Amino acid sequence: MSNTGKTYTEEFRRDAVELLISSGRPAVQVARELGVNVNSLRSWRDRILGQSGGASLSAAGTKAQAGAAAEDLLNEIKRLKKENEYLKRQREILKKAACILAEDPQLGMR
Repeated sequence: MSNTGKTYTEEFRRDAVELLISSGRPAVQVARELGVNVNSLRSWRDRILGQSGGASLSAAGTKAQAGAAAEDLLNEIKRLKKENEYLKRQREILKKAACILAEDPQLGMR
C-alpha cells in the first residue's frame, strides 16, 4: 500500500497544536476545522509537548494565561457559591409561603 496521506509542514503542525491548546476546544472539533485527522493532531500534540517537557509552546504567554484562567475560575466559583446560597434562601422562603397558602383559611378563624 502506498502512503497517499497529506504531508504537513512542521510549522503547520506547531500552529495546529498551539490552536488546539489555546482554544480549549476538543481535538475532534479543531481537527475538523483544520481538515486533518484527529489522530494526527493528537500525535502532533503529544510529540510537540513531549519535546518541550510538558511546557507550552509560548511559555511566558501561556503561564500568564494559565494564571489568569485559574484566577477567573476561582472568581467564578466564589460567584456561584454566593448564587447557590441566595437560591437556597429563596427556596426556603417559597417552601414556607407554599405551606401558608396551602392552609385552610377557615381553620384560623375559629
